[in-house]
Amino acid sequence: MRVYVPLTLPGLAEAYQTGELGAGPFVAYAVTPALREWYLSDDIEELEYAALSRAALASLRLLTAEPEAPRRRVVVAVDVPDRDASADPDRGLDPAALGEVRVSRAVALAKAASVHVDADDAEADVTAAAQALPAADAGDDDAQFVVDGAEDHELLWFATQEIPNLVAREA
Repeated sequence: MRVYVPLTLPGLAEAYQTGELGAGPFVAYAVTPALREWYLSDDIEELEYAALSRAALASLRLLTAEPEAPRRRVVVAVDVPDRDASADPDRGLDPAALGEVRVSRAVALAKAASVHVDADDAEADVTAAAQALPAADAGDDDAQFVVDGAEDHELLWFATQEIPNLVAREA
């Protein structure tokens, strides 16, 4: 199963140093039955993009909790055995948890398929979105508009061989 692991750049640097994503169990995003039902599509690429987008929002939540982290969302795509990732059927009904899975154990970073990171020009919008996220969660429509502004930026695709350059730039 392909899962999308939300991180920050310091989190990616830590994964690069340790060689592992997460300590297990940890939250990631994938094409779950609830996501399929919500998205109403049979196109696997569209569904995977939706799961990636959910992980990007989770990365934004991590940035809100890490004010010192560079304001760029990070998502690592990695394939894990199906038995290592499970969706909670009760949480699957919660719109905030669409696509959420729990990965039961750490995953070797070497198994990652790709890394997705905001471009430098997204930094202002991602910064504003991270600041607005708590108000958006509380129902503020103006704040939600600001959060949605970060989604206007596509995450850039990087090969796993580029991780050293990504983490060195932010060191």
